[in-house]
Amino acid sequence: MLMERLTLHEVEALAHKEIPVLIPFGSVEEHGPHLPLATDVYTIYRVAEMASREIPLLVAPPVYYGLCRSTADHPGTISIRGTVLRALTLDILSAFYRQGFKKFLLLSGHAGGTHMAFILDAAEEFQGLKDDVVMVVASIIDLIKDCALDLIETPDDSHAGEWETSMIQYFYPELVKGKGKAEYPKFPKFQVVRNKKRYWPGGVWGDPGKASPEKGQILAERLAEKIILLAKELEEEV
Repeated sequence: MLMERLTLHEVEALAHKEIPVLIPFGSVEEHGPHLPLATDVYTIYRVAEMASREIPLLVAPPVYYGLCRSTADHPGTISIRGTVLRALTLDILSAFYRQGFKKFLLLSGHAGGTHMAFILDAAEEFQGLKDDVVMVVASIIDLIKDCALDLIETPDDSHAGEWETSMIQYFYPELVKGKGKAEYPKFPKFQVVRNKKRYWPGGVWGDPGKASPEKGQILAERLAEKIILLAKELEEEV
C-alpha cells in the first residue's frame, strides 16, 4: 500500500487497525557514471512496495534527501545536515503517531554511517517519549548482510557496485548507462578529508561488472521477505 495513492479515509482505516508504517529514506547522490542519482530511493522504495503486496504495510512517501559525506564533492550529490535529517525524522514520526500509527520501520537505501546515526538517534528519542511505540531502524546494507550476503561476489561492495547496479538493472534497466568500472577508494585513516574526490574520483565502491538483473531480482525478493519478517515481529511486540 503506497500511502501517496490512498485517500484520507483509507489512511484513517489503516490507523485504526494499527498497520505498521514503513518510511523509506534515501539520498540524491552520485552513483558512478552509470546509475541514477536517486538509486538509494529507488531500491528501498521498490522493495518496500513488494513487501506491501504480501502483508498489510503502509509505505510512506520516500524521504529523498539524506546526509552524504564521502560523495559530497561529486556532481549531483545534494546533502542535508544531520540535524535537519534528525528533525525531519522526528516530525514525520510525530505526524504519523498523532494519526494513530504506533509501529514503524525506518529503512534507508542510503547506508552512510553518519546518515544512519541521525535517523537512529531520532528513533531512540521518539520511542523514549512514547511507551506504546515499537520501531525498526536499518539500512539496506544491514538487510543484505542479514539475508542475501551469499549472493554478493564482490568483497566490501557498498556503493554503485555489484548489488546496487544489479537492483537498478532489475527495477529500472532503462536508467542504467553502461557498466561502470570497479573502484575501491581508500581514505586516510582518522583524517577529516577536505577534497574527497581526490580519494574517490569515480564514485563507485565495488564492482559493477559483476551485476546482473537476475541477481537484482533475487536480491529484491530476499529483501522483501526480510521486511515482511521484520513487520511481523513488530506486530508481535505490541
